[in-house]
Amino acid sequence: MTAAPLPLRHLLLALAVVAVWGTNFVVIRIGLDHLPPLLFATLRFTLVLLPMAFFVRRPDVPWRNLAAYGVLIGAGQFGMLFLAMKGHISPGLASLVVQTQVFFTIGMAMKINGERVQPFQVVALLLAASGIVLIAAHGGGSATPLGVGLVLLAAASWSGGNIVARQAGSVNMLGYVVWASLFSIPPLFAMSLWLEGWSAMVHGVRSADALTWVAVLWQAVGNTMFGYAAWGWLLARHPAATVTPMALLVPVFGMGASALLLHEGLPAWKLIAAGLVLTGLAVNVLWPKVRERIGVVKA
Repeated sequence: MTAAPLPLRHLLLALAVVAVWGTNFVVIRIGLDHLPPLLFATLRFTLVLLPMAFFVRRPDVPWRNLAAYGVLIGAGQFGMLFLAMKGHISPGLASLVVQTQVFFTIGMAMKINGERVQPFQVVALLLAASGIVLIAAHGGGSATPLGVGLVLLAAASWSGGNIVARQAGSVNMLGYVVWASLFSIPPLFAMSLWLEGWSAMVHGVRSADALTWVAVLWQAVGNTMFGYAAWGWLLARHPAATVTPMALLVPVFGMGASALLLHEGLPAWKLIAAGLVLTGLAVNVLWPKVRERIGVVKA
């Protein structure tokens, strides 16, 4: 049997979540106008933890699991992503390249569980990899090799966080992210102090305007609290195969918002690269459902 489509209200909620997640790359870019990237990431997770830790119960998982997730997502994913977006890659391309976490997650899961790669996954990976190579080759002012490398490192860290979260089992994802933030803050602050320096940190806070603080607040409230809570609510009511394909729209919103609000150019090479990456992601996510439907029709 195939999964039922999302009801209209639930579909609109899913679209709202992916729109927030996609346009958030523009919000990040705005915040980076004044704040050093690692300090920005530190403030993001601080506002996720406080005051929410007083209202959301800690999930019943080992502290080491929360610590591993917090470090991977905080220092790994967002630390590297914010560094990359500080002049090394445009928001639109960052929203696209970071989605390669899907393939890193598959590779890690296969390594851990001893699973064999499927032919459709090889095709999906080759398509997405072709798009990333095109971005690296034609990035120009939109992406540098360092920027692409940092975002790929962020994607790999994100995938590691996914593996850790799976090991936690079925938990309240909002509570999980809130309490894991306790372990994101120290390494991010230490990295900021080491790489950016205390004077730059103080200057960033002092020079930050109202729009910058709105960007920081949006990271915690919109991207995390609303995004994870709503996504978890949808996954609790519908099969993952019905909900998760909606995430394919995140880079669409990311590139669209960057073009509309930041006037990021969309030359042919960038559209082709986006098409290759998105096609690879779509093949990986949707092919099992297509194969299942073909099997049902033949039967």
